[in-house]
Amino acid sequence: MNNYFSKKFLGGPAARIIRKAMAALAMLVFSGVAYARGEGQDRTEVVNFGSITSPTTPEAITPPAGTSAFLLGLGVGTQGYVCLPTATGASWTVNGARPEATLFTHVFGEAVEIITHFLSPVVNPNDVGPNPPRFGDATWQSSFDSSRVWAQKQKSITAGSDASCPNAGAIDCLLLQVIGSDEGPAGGRSLTKTTFIQRLNTNGGSAPATGCLVTADVGKQVLVPYTADYYFFRNDR
Repeated sequence: MNNYFSKKFLGGPAARIIRKAMAALAMLVFSGVAYARGEGQDRTEVVNFGSITSPTTPEAITPPAGTSAFLLGLGVGTQGYVCLPTATGASWTVNGARPEATLFTHVFGEAVEIITHFLSPVVNPNDVGPNPPRFGDATWQSSFDSSRVWAQKQKSITAGSDASCPNAGAIDCLLLQVIGSDEGPAGGRSLTKTTFIQRLNTNGGSAPATGCLVTADVGKQVLVPYTADYYFFRNDR
């Protein structure tokens, strides 16, 4: 195959068809494909058409018995901080960071977006969650059927304190409990069965040590890049 044909074929309509086919395959195996990190190893790609193995974590951030992991995605994004006043001066986001991230999985070496992660008010037909809604709660929305879940933090561990959260100085690893869910506009429910979410293997994302110390700094904002593994759990059938 000469270079001209290779570039024309791989960069043209055929390549787009292949990418779309791979995305469709990802949708079919959405609940089982994993992008995993082996203990003591670099990230490795795994395609798993069944359930995935629930991670080993400290009791504080382990979901309760009767639940199992069914989905794993690599989150790549930022934690947003704003400088707010305190009794002694100022501090980055007294009330908590604002996450924005995209979760990916790998299918045959190709990164495929599966979920977006952001803050939004809970809109839940089951009347679960805070009432009235807060400014925003952590939200995960399927890139395939637009189903959504909202979750709030239950427990955390400090990064660097466990093999499941090995990178000292990064944002905490978390256990979050789902407080609301909503189907997609066409009735999609790929995420609505989620009951707990774990944020593990965090890297980066912590508030800066400088830039927000005195009242003159109030109002400053910063976006800090981070990555993390997000495990989604559901009740055992």
